[in-house]
Amino acid sequence: MPISVLGFAGSLRQGSYNRMALRTAVELQPAEMQIETFDIAPIPVYNEDIRTQGFPPVVEQFREKIRAADALLMVTPEYNYSVPGVLKNAIDWASRPPDQPFNEKPVAIMGAAGGILGTARAQYHLRQCCVFLNMHPINKPEVMIAQAHTRFDAAGRLTDETARKLIAELLVNLAAWTRRLRTGS
Repeated sequence: MPISVLGFAGSLRQGSYNRMALRTAVELQPAEMQIETFDIAPIPVYNEDIRTQGFPPVVEQFREKIRAADALLMVTPEYNYSVPGVLKNAIDWASRPPDQPFNEKPVAIMGAAGGILGTARAQYHLRQCCVFLNMHPINKPEVMIAQAHTRFDAAGRLTDETARKLIAELLVNLAAWTRRLRTGS
């Protein structure tokens, strides 16, 4: 039975390097994995007044897809040394009670950015959210695609072979981690 993974990118831009990285993950997914992607762009800005009246349909759909997935793949850019607001917003919406769907989910994190550190700081901040929401992030390998504008071609294909190998390894490790958490061994 394949491992079902829900992947989403924390960038709204159609030409986003993080969306390209997510497409690369789908391309490189191991045979025992099925990655489904979700576009968080339609999720409205979080407002507790709206939530108390019920989740908007797109948020309910996102929560259901998280709940149904065996594991998650979050792909984040880095804005101002942290997680972009759109990704944090989607997490905030999905994590509201009742029955927040992130609980005990295995998760892999990766990202692409223009700087030389890739998305190191954003990924560490995202890990803090994972801890609070009781997710189980995988630790290795760290996939931080630095100077992303030099790593993708005009068609959006990741051309950096080291990054491609790291993404493939991350997915293999996510599948193994998900199985390990299921069985408890």
